[in-house]
Amino acid sequence: MEDPKNPKENTTSSADTTPKVTGIGGIFFFSDNPKDTKEWYAKNLGFDVNKWGSVSFEYRDIDKPEEIIPLQWSPFKKGDEYFAPSKKDFMINYRVQNIEGLVDKLKENGVTILDSIATYDYGKFVHIMDAEGNKIELWEP
Repeated sequence: MEDPKNPKENTTSSADTTPKVTGIGGIFFFSDNPKDTKEWYAKNLGFDVNKWGSVSFEYRDIDKPEEIIPLQWSPFKKGDEYFAPSKKDFMINYRVQNIEGLVDKLKENGVTILDSIATYDYGKFVHIMDAEGNKIELWEP
């Protein structure tokens, strides 16, 4: 039984390096006409399309309120090769911690890893396939 004077915290320590997903980093989907789709969302729902052609929703980490976290939203031209080899109309980008450890774990579990971890100024990325044939983008900021 839990001591009510000392409840377990449901927070992640900044020292936590467990390889895992920590949130959603982006939602990407096919569109017949991405330009018109972006314009429709801007006009009707107030989406602010940035210079990269996506929309960035920003929120704060409840455990680290000083940290601003972006979630990217972007339509892609139907059939864009960025989603390949998936045949699905969408791709989710998940924020992760310890991407190297997570890739090792996924390999042990027999998950299809589509590429090597790529490093950019804004983070590390790798792509995998889930059991349903969905391409997933993993991103460690």
